[in-house]
Amino acid sequence: MGVQFTLRESSALYALLAEHKTDIILKTDRQGYIEHASPGIERLGYRSPDMLIGPHIVDLVHPAHAAAVWAEHEAVIGGLREGAWLEITAVAASGRERWYALQMRSLADDHGRIYGAICLMRCREERRVFEDRLFAAEMSDPLTGLTNRRAFIAMLRHLVDERIDASLAILGIDHFRAMNMRHGQSFGDEVVAAVAELVQTVVRRQDIVSRIGGGSLGVLLPGATAEQAAGICRRVVDTLAELGRASRSDSFAITASAGVTAVGGTLDKTLKRAEMALFMARAKGCSRLELATSPDGGPLLA
Repeated sequence: MGVQFTLRESSALYALLAEHKTDIILKTDRQGYIEHASPGIERLGYRSPDMLIGPHIVDLVHPAHAAAVWAEHEAVIGGLREGAWLEITAVAASGRERWYALQMRSLADDHGRIYGAICLMRCREERRVFEDRLFAAEMSDPLTGLTNRRAFIAMLRHLVDERIDASLAILGIDHFRAMNMRHGQSFGDEVVAAVAELVQTVVRRQDIVSRIGGGSLGVLLPGATAEQAAGICRRVVDTLAELGRASRSDSFAITASAGVTAVGGTLDKTLKRAEMALFMARAKGCSRLELATSPDGGPLLA
């Protein structure tokens, strides 16, 4: 069944729906030109509510979304589709961009002839900001700004499932628990932040560094062999050792050890190989790096 609105009925509908000030209600003709609009359209820099000559509906959206919006309008005018939501970027007259969800419905007369469409544009900017903040809270480590263990596991699973050539390194600050007990958690936090910053300066642009434990960092190195990954991580281990020797301080020495393996097999086995390599490095005296040479559990080399 089509829906027909007189100008008075349209005005009443706009008043009802436009109570949410960020919503924009539009009425278009068959060619897509806007005949009437709710006051919300002023957010895009256009006058409302009744424009003698209104803009075309595609004039409101980013060029990247214009084709999809026009295709949707054509489908609605043709009676082929009703009520689909589109995610679009609306462009204000000033050039500012905002995210909106757009939905269209056909308007028909008493004989069922479609003469236009009514469109609802609902601002999603606030929702997107909220979603981005929620994602950051769920997937980021607040101390270092790195992705957290949850994000790390998801990314590692993707590498394993898609059989993407990559390597995994786990870097652990040596004696981290004892460091916290002796110097306090605030000192430990400062050490973690400093080591995280060092690691980020050493790895390649495409590598992903995550904080996966109290004093542990996970590094995913797409396209790197285990030997190449070991070379990158060894720079971190050696740099911390050199800084400790240069300081000539009697305070707690800050060192790190690393376990490296190629990504392969299952997620659990990949993690277990890297963790075992890290365990072996620490068992041999810390400030060391151990390499698990093959996904099937090959020998560990110093």
